[in-house]
Amino acid sequence: MISGIHTMFYSSEAKELREFLADKLNFSGTDIGGGWMIFRLPPAEMGVHPSDDRDGARSGTHDISFICDDIHATVAELQAKGVEFSDEIREYDFGFVTFFRVPGGFELQLYQPKYSA
Repeated sequence: MISGIHTMFYSSEAKELREFLADKLNFSGTDIGGGWMIFRLPPAEMGVHPSDDRDGARSGTHDISFICDDIHATVAELQAKGVEFSDEIREYDFGFVTFFRVPGGFELQLYQPKYSA
């Protein structure tokens, strides 16, 4: 399923988001108290891209993307667990992208790259 991530979330629904990450995305972790859950993650990578004010990627913009090997299979698996997607899968030169909703009123990106890092 998920094979990598770029990471940190603040949420108005932190408890629900922690449950979502554990129950829907199958991340395991350690509760360190005080409302802080630390999840173990798969391998990660970090991209650095030129800023472009025209497409909303002004300097200082940051993004978190969950990486998968097969976006169509991963979307189907997550939908079977009740995850709601807000966009269709779109193909770009660099890979395939879609977005899903999480507790706290925001969306995260699911990404299948066409390159190998």
